[in-house]
Amino acid sequence: MDDMSTADSKSTASPPASDETLDGLLRRAALRAPERTAIIDATGARTSFAALDAAASRYAVALRHHFHVRGQAVAVVGELTPAFAAAYYGISRSGNVIVLVNAVLSREALRHVLATSGAVVTFTSTGLAEPIAALRHELPALREVVVLDGALLPDRLAGITAEGQENAGGPTWDAADMACIQFTSGTTGEPKGVRLSHRNLVVNASQIAAAHGLGEASVALNNLPTYHPMHLNSAVYATATQVLYPAEDPVGAVAAANRYGATHFYSLPVRLARMAADPRLPGLRLETVSAVFSGGSALDPAAAAVLSEHWGVPVVQGYGLAETSPLTHCDRPERPRPGSVGQVVAGTECRIVDVRSRVELPAGELGEVQVRGPQVMRGYLGQPESAHLDDEGWFSTGDLGYQDEEGYLFLVDRLKDVFKCDNWLVAPSEIERVLLSHPRVVDCAVADVPVPFSGAVAYGEVVLAEDDDGDLAELMDFVNGQVPYYQRLHGLQRTERIPRSGNGKILRRVVRHRLRERFGQASPSPGRAPAAEGVTR
Repeated sequence: MDDMSTADSKSTASPPASDETLDGLLRRAALRAPERTAIIDATGARTSFAALDAAASRYAVALRHHFHVRGQAVAVVGELTPAFAAAYYGISRSGNVIVLVNAVLSREALRHVLATSGAVVTFTSTGLAEPIAALRHELPALREVVVLDGALLPDRLAGITAEGQENAGGPTWDAADMACIQFTSGTTGEPKGVRLSHRNLVVNASQIAAAHGLGEASVALNNLPTYHPMHLNSAVYATATQVLYPAEDPVGAVAAANRYGATHFYSLPVRLARMAADPRLPGLRLETVSAVFSGGSALDPAAAAVLSEHWGVPVVQGYGLAETSPLTHCDRPERPRPGSVGQVVAGTECRIVDVRSRVELPAGELGEVQVRGPQVMRGYLGQPESAHLDDEGWFSTGDLGYQDEEGYLFLVDRLKDVFKCDNWLVAPSEIERVLLSHPRVVDCAVADVPVPFSGAVAYGEVVLAEDDDGDLAELMDFVNGQVPYYQRLHGLQRTERIPRSGNGKILRRVVRHRLRERFGQASPSPGRAPAAEGVTR
């Protein structure tokens, strides 16, 4: 594992320079360890690196010589199966551009991704096949839809051979060329297409492998609902084995980790929080896992502490965005700092700037997080190259946070989610952390509702246990007794589930719309009567 500087936020180590294309990660792994298991799927079926590489070549041949697609956008739905991995690298190997499609997109979001990217072929999961078929009349560029039914190769590709055809008549491309379009989560607005190069993704794979301590002997359990390329690429870079377990059940996930000797356990913050509160936790033991990794949104420090103490292993989180391929920071398992997302990964810089003046701030002061490094994207679809960078090459993340003296980054909230009450800055995530600390609360989300004079105040949605029909006012009193007046909750409503993106981020715009629809812009008067679905103050 690379030795990271603790003197400031700048890394002293650089990731290995690479002119390798994305699919070259898989080819190199297959040459190094052809018979080693690359993926164990949810059924227990094993796929070797050689078999995965051969399947990727057949996808490449199918695209180039059967579908006649060259240098165009090809979409693939990120279902947690070996077929996704084969299609992902096969699209890259064919000289086309990968368009990543979240497996849990709504109809409108699905239409936006496919239409904006101009995808001409889509490899889809069974679950999205029907919605995509219903959208065909709105997608004039889409020529072929291939269903990945769980097998490594779908029936339409079963008879295709790659021998002698894979590179025949193929174009040349290099590491600076665009490899992938990944859309932002759209938690605060319309998802934007992020253009990532081969170099962005290959370098970040090496950065992640170093930060997470992934090597040839590693076994990574992916307890995630969908396949994220960061886990795929870093494991393939390290020639590590991946175990796929998409189900949310913590008992099954822990059992799978023990069954296959997992060394790394990857999950979402919302899943880990539920696991920490699960009454079955005392009976669960991780026998071989050396660290639990969380990402995608903020991990509740209290939940991390419960799991870490119970299992005797560090539970850490990282930070990144679609625009940064994605990882820029990772808390170190050997020296975790609770509440932090860690220091920068190799070859990366981070600084905090004043939101208005853009002047760099000293340690401990709150401002916008900026990053600079080889994993930062080439730009957004439809925008000029480098329009996302300032004159010094810094990328503004849109996140509010601060660094300590040793360069550990602490995030507070998204700038677009932060609002002002009586000119005080209010971060919904800070209120959520207090609300989540109440034993009755399973999940929650907070957003702003406009009011006269103050600008806006905080309202929230809360998920309680099924048999909990207790008073919401008690929860509000619990929160409001611990926060300053400008962070106080002025209303709560109960919901069955908090809307989240595939990587666990709260869909704040959906929550905000629901709260404003429910509570309107009425003045938060203390004498107001409780509503049928919620309570106001």
